[in-house]
Amino acid sequence: MKKIVTLFLLISFLTAGGSLVLAQAGKGADSVRRSAGPVVRKGPYNASRTLKHDLLHTRLNLRFDWNRQHVLGKATLRVKPYFYPQNTLEIDAKGFDIKSVHLIDTLVSADARQRQPATQYVFDKLNYTYTDRRVLRVTLPRTYTRKDTFDIQIEYTAKPNELPFVTGRSEGATTSDKGLYFINHDGSEPNKPRQIWTQGETEANSCWFPTIDTPNEKMTQEIYLTVDSKYRTLSNGRLVSSQNNADGTRTDYWIQNKPHAPYLTMIAVGEFAYVKDEMANGLEVSYYVEPAYEKYARAIFGRTPEMIAFFSNIFGIEYPWDKYSQIAVRNFVSGAMENTTATVHGESVQMDDRQLADENSDAVIAHELAHHWFGNLVTCESWANLPLNESFANYAEYLWFEYARSPYEADMHGQSDLNQYLAEAEQKQEPLIRYGYTDREQMFDHHSYAKGGRVLHLLRKIVGDDAFFAAMNRYLTRNRFGTAELADLRIAFEEVTGEDLTWFFEQYFLSPGHALVKVEPDYASGKVTLKVTQQQDSTTTPIYRLPVKVDVWVKGQKRSYDVVVDKAKQSLTFPAEQRPDLVIFDADHRIIGTVEQEKNRKELVFQYYHADTYQDKYEAITRLEDKRALVDSTVRRMMITAMNDPFWKIRQVAISNFAEYDGPQFQDIERIVQGKVRSDEKPAVRTEAVVTLASFADNVNEPIFREAINDSSYSVVSAALDAYLMNKPGDAAQIVSRFEQVPNGDIITAVANYYAGTPDEKRYDWFVEKLKTLKPQDQYNFLQVFGKYLIKSSPDIQRRAIPLLESTARNDAAHFVRFGAYQVLGLLQDIEGVKAIRRDIRGSERDARLKEMYEQFRDF
Repeated sequence: MKKIVTLFLLISFLTAGGSLVLAQAGKGADSVRRSAGPVVRKGPYNASRTLKHDLLHTRLNLRFDWNRQHVLGKATLRVKPYFYPQNTLEIDAKGFDIKSVHLIDTLVSADARQRQPATQYVFDKLNYTYTDRRVLRVTLPRTYTRKDTFDIQIEYTAKPNELPFVTGRSEGATTSDKGLYFINHDGSEPNKPRQIWTQGETEANSCWFPTIDTPNEKMTQEIYLTVDSKYRTLSNGRLVSSQNNADGTRTDYWIQNKPHAPYLTMIAVGEFAYVKDEMANGLEVSYYVEPAYEKYARAIFGRTPEMIAFFSNIFGIEYPWDKYSQIAVRNFVSGAMENTTATVHGESVQMDDRQLADENSDAVIAHELAHHWFGNLVTCESWANLPLNESFANYAEYLWFEYARSPYEADMHGQSDLNQYLAEAEQKQEPLIRYGYTDREQMFDHHSYAKGGRVLHLLRKIVGDDAFFAAMNRYLTRNRFGTAELADLRIAFEEVTGEDLTWFFEQYFLSPGHALVKVEPDYASGKVTLKVTQQQDSTTTPIYRLPVKVDVWVKGQKRSYDVVVDKAKQSLTFPAEQRPDLVIFDADHRIIGTVEQEKNRKELVFQYYHADTYQDKYEAITRLEDKRALVDSTVRRMMITAMNDPFWKIRQVAISNFAEYDGPQFQDIERIVQGKVRSDEKPAVRTEAVVTLASFADNVNEPIFREAINDSSYSVVSAALDAYLMNKPGDAAQIVSRFEQVPNGDIITAVANYYAGTPDEKRYDWFVEKLKTLKPQDQYNFLQVFGKYLIKSSPDIQRRAIPLLESTARNDAAHFVRFGAYQVLGLLQDIEGVKAIRRDIRGSERDARLKEMYEQFRDF
């Protein structure tokens, strides 16, 4: 599963002090022990679920009551006692109306007790209890042993919308756990399609079909979906048949004949376009999108076949399933979900060609695909072991970028992951493998994802590429179609390498925290000495064993050394015939944590020109971004060079460093930035160049902004509109009218910002229309501009907006959109009744994260 990353999370990070991570990392240099880290409330030990029965196969016959938002189901479960004899059966079934429970017997008659032909079935009605409406307890007619297999048929109605909301849940990869979702069930929202889709992780599939809902169970399955004939369906495995029915419905029959965990079962129903690719081996690779995006489907997902081939090769196991489909749905409650053979994405994955020129979804596409090995083929046996799923999927993003783009692109992605973890670590520090969580959803955090991916990268650096991928293959091969815990991964690596790696797994999987390393170089008598101090709190965090590389540059030549730091305070000595030009500790940037090392301007400039990693170049240009440093001609020349760096992110950051610059060589620098607007191949760089030119606040660049309005990139156009319209040129109204219906959130927000500057009551309906039609990820920013418009509007317009804002703040499916509407209501508190509305919204909100935010922003 891919976690949701939204503006809400950014706000949470900033308000939590996450931006102080790097500034704080160097404190406490003279003491090994620091103040206690974040306190995390521990829960009871969460063991793997004890399996009394083994669920072998599930057969579902499903219809849907759209008006009531009910699932009308008949489920047949084939089970056997796991080991010990059993005379009862417990099945997870949350919030059902149970119609009947029968034992299906093909061998014995109910009356004569005589053997029957195999084609005849006897349905023995069974007694059951269902008092808590969560677990169905069935009394079996006799005691069954592990040699017996039997079928249970349950007829039921599932009511996912009527389930009680889980309160107090503060984090996770999903924002809801109803299992099955009806979207626009009554067709009352004209801009939204009618859909049904499911989301099972962690244990929500038992909200729509009876099962043994645990990751250490594996089953095969058949699903019959009866729907209106206008709808297309998707499920796991292969579509075996489609039969038209006399009542205008159609029944699609899907079969998944390879075992997987129940949480990976999915269905989707809706009016989707279907685009199919086929690999050389005949594997179907297909994409389900809204009809408006059919012509872009291959541009969105079309690299998937190459990804499948790449992962099959690097993992050493061919893609193990019958097909691979991806579908985009509305109002999805997670980032994406790796259901076996049928990944579900949120609607944001759907983009047209111009949006795809700015960005694509390759990271999440690679992540969910990699789960089909790590998570689906081999599944964590308990949620405490979730990093065995998510850290590998996270690292697969890095592997794909390293292969398909460049090592710089991969390292930039890895640096972002590390920063996400470090920000979260300011609030909590946990082991990756956690048995003491208070809520299993807590496992879906930047520890399991981002830190887990970085841990795997470190392990790869330590054992080497050949051993790393050989051990991954051994782990997958040995545990395929089964489950695993951390020891299985450790043993695979130990068997391949011949090394005892307990130290590594203890430090990085089973202990909290990370290394805080301070490095102090000194040169004397032909030697350079590094005083290395591990500053992390040693009462809660290990003193790490750190196998690292050190690069020492002397007379422009580099020598690399492999060393091991394993003490709280340690000195490393290297030969150097003169004072080094530069020393880089952790030269390949493998350490999970922070490295504090003072470097002067001369060293940083040398580092930019001579070091050969993305992180080194990025550090050089960001640590010299201060405008006072640009007065130095050597630094300025380096930054000008960086504006033409081969890697786009370095160019972008270097250009941004000249924002509001008015020092020496200004005209030369301005000409370079102007050239970047016109000719840089990367839209992000062109966008940054527009923003930087706008910061100069001189009219000379207006023709360039006017020209950039016609750029092929929506991102560039958006920035150019903001810059051009800033001075309200004579053709502003004409320009804005060209873009007010463009289907792109950034551009619409730029147009809205112009309209908000000189509010016209006639524009109110336009604001409302756009708010309703924008994608959720664009609505938050648009709401802030809408607030700007309302503040400058008449009281009548403000009062007119209150019902819309209230409804959005209470009911929108996206929690960050609800928060945005609540913020805008805060701008209108002078209007009678608004304070009471906001107070009631705070009291009624059920999302624990949002409730916490409301308390922090109560007066905003």
